[in-house]
Amino acid sequence: MPRRGGKRILVREAEQAIENMKFEIANELGLDYTGDLGELTSRQNGSVGGTITKRLVQQAQASMAGKQVAPAPPVQP
Repeated sequence: MPRRGGKRILVREAEQAIENMKFEIANELGLDYTGDLGELTSRQNGSVGGTITKRLVQQAQASMAGKQVAPAPPVQP
């Protein structure tokens, strides 16, 4: 199985879902993300990554509470 960042990829679908989230969140933040993280500043990359983390935590908390997860609201830049 391929490695990325020194970690094994356990669920290939999860990797694609995270990649899709990057595009979605960058778009919501008004960033021109074309798939090359080198095109964004560190601050912009951090904003995208931080928002992904927030959404994943919200989804996990909702899942643990037995609730359906609604789509997260758009991010305010």
